[in-house]
Amino acid sequence: MSKKQMYEARTEELITPILERFCFELVDVEYVKEGSSWYLRVYIDKEGGITSDDCADVSREMNEILDREDYIEGSYIFEVSSPGLLRPLKKEKDYIRSMGKKIEIRTYHAIEGQKEFYGLLRSFDSGVVSIEQEDGTLRTFEKAEIALIRLAFDF
Repeated sequence: MSKKQMYEARTEELITPILERFCFELVDVEYVKEGSSWYLRVYIDKEGGITSDDCADVSREMNEILDREDYIEGSYIFEVSSPGLLRPLKKEKDYIRSMGKKIEIRTYHAIEGQKEFYGLLRSFDSGVVSIEQEDGTLRTFEKAEIALIRLAFDF
């Protein structure tokens, strides 16, 4: 397991009891480098959406734990935020919640000349995702070829 994966897993383990107390859902944890800075980001959600006060409450409690546990080498910036409307599907529960809904899939490489696909999520498992396109055809994608998958919104 890489340091990145260890940091993310440990963060998830430590923040879960806080989120359970607030009845919030953990959407994702990421440890990423942007420019010259490292960021530890936690994305949370709840029915009706997360507020900035919700993020501040979780951040305040988690900062105390991060200071006490001190399991991440070097300096980093800790952030707690909402995943937003265009949140990616990452965990099984995200796929389950999105069954039958319109999703957007972007692939790493063009397939039949295109990299963006839209359709209703019809099935998924650990290796593949299937959507029903507007014309009724079923299209299946290997998860390894998917760069981004999220709910599609018509603005």
